[in-house]
Amino acid sequence: MKDLQRIPFKGDFIDGRFIRTELPDGEWRINSPADLNDEVAVLEFKNDHVEMACEAARKAFISWSEKSLDERKSYLQRLKEIYINRKEELAQTISRETGKPYWEALTEAQAMIGKIDITLNHSMLLVAEQTREIGAGVQGVTRFKPRGAMAVVGPFNFPGHLANGHIVPALATGNTVVFKPSDKTPMTGQLMAECFADAGFPDGVFNLVQGLGNTGRKLVLSENIEGILFTGSYEVGLKIKQETMHHFWKILALEMGGKNATVIWKDADIEKAVYETLQGAYLTSGQRCSCTSRIILHKDIHDEFTERFYQAAKKIKIGHWSEDVFMGPLISADSMEKYIRFQEIGGREGAESMMRGKALETDRKGYYVTPSINIVKEFNPKSVYQKSEIFGPNAAIYKVGDDFDEALKIINSSSYGLAMSVFSQNKNLYERAALRARVGLVNWNRTTNGASSLMPFGGMGKSGNDRPSAHFAVYYCTVPVASLEDSNGLDKTKLLPGLDDVPL
Repeated sequence: MKDLQRIPFKGDFIDGRFIRTELPDGEWRINSPADLNDEVAVLEFKNDHVEMACEAARKAFISWSEKSLDERKSYLQRLKEIYINRKEELAQTISRETGKPYWEALTEAQAMIGKIDITLNHSMLLVAEQTREIGAGVQGVTRFKPRGAMAVVGPFNFPGHLANGHIVPALATGNTVVFKPSDKTPMTGQLMAECFADAGFPDGVFNLVQGLGNTGRKLVLSENIEGILFTGSYEVGLKIKQETMHHFWKILALEMGGKNATVIWKDADIEKAVYETLQGAYLTSGQRCSCTSRIILHKDIHDEFTERFYQAAKKIKIGHWSEDVFMGPLISADSMEKYIRFQEIGGREGAESMMRGKALETDRKGYYVTPSINIVKEFNPKSVYQKSEIFGPNAAIYKVGDDFDEALKIINSSSYGLAMSVFSQNKNLYERAALRARVGLVNWNRTTNGASSLMPFGGMGKSGNDRPSAHFAVYYCTVPVASLEDSNGLDKTKLLPGLDDVPL
């Protein structure tokens, strides 16, 4: 690995080049949450750059959209090669900024590479031109055309993969992009911009603006933007929707949070269920929208599973991203404070602490916490603890009887609706859950946070606005245009009544 030096800030990437300003409107500093002595970068922002980037994207749209799909593919294939060549650099930057273990950051960098092939070889088939016979000599043609300049607002937990999951389909379908990374992970965004520059994309096709919350607000409110592709918290997604109420022409693809549940039935493979649920609850330190936060156990296996899960959770290795660990830190001091506060809220509301989450001291000063387990004695849909997304390594355990509907009631009590899992040998229970659970992802004998870019990814309720991403991202990047194409001449024997004497 390279020495951990401060990464030089290059500025915003607009119209094919990095630009800085002598008069910034502000600055901020990034220190690694895994080691607060590791200063990753010092950045500046310039408010005027936002509209410059949007204008550049709008200007570039016509020529980019008029390129053939094969031409656009060639640029994206070059980007893929550059991602491959810089995979380790991408992973290290992701690890420094998020604190996630290096092995996990490598899987994220690999997912960025894989997304390009999946989009070009699979997802683009969803928006291929469709032709059908409507009548004699009349063809019905459906084409999917790009929307225009798209704003991509990225999250911190997967700063490369999730942003890339919007950007690649947008560009492949002929749109241009203005990307604002999370202010917690801006250097991953800068490195992505370097990759786009090296791939030789035409000026203005991909743009990057750095900044804090107000930068994002200016971006989504730009009159030059036709769509907003967002992954992040429900609170920020709601704010985007509120801010753009009068911009009714903009499409919003909002992928937000989750309060996901796993049901483990009496006939489940307990060993597998423990392993998969351990990943579900604690991978990425619980900072995934698809993480398992509620574990619903059949009464016959409740005690055995709980004890085995507890013993396993105690053995999780936690530490710096460069070490052989499973869990790194939380992203910030605010996140750590929120996580610990929810332990107290759960206790006040009757959840018994089996394994308390607390700040963890390590060799390096960072935002490390221990995983936690709470036993919910009584289901309460109004409980703040039971219905809130904590975004930390916490699992709440529930006990139910023989009625599977009892488990479904708990699942559907959350205003979120992203993912759930069922562990059982009985496929009928899984199929019942798939039909009746108000969620967008239902897994059978797999953890909640196992998703594939070959399938759609999106939720219901507070988890999204019915614009699933991943494989289906090409849909929100395009407008379907229907055309009737008539090759016939005028048949004067079929004139409408009242028009037969009209001179033509």
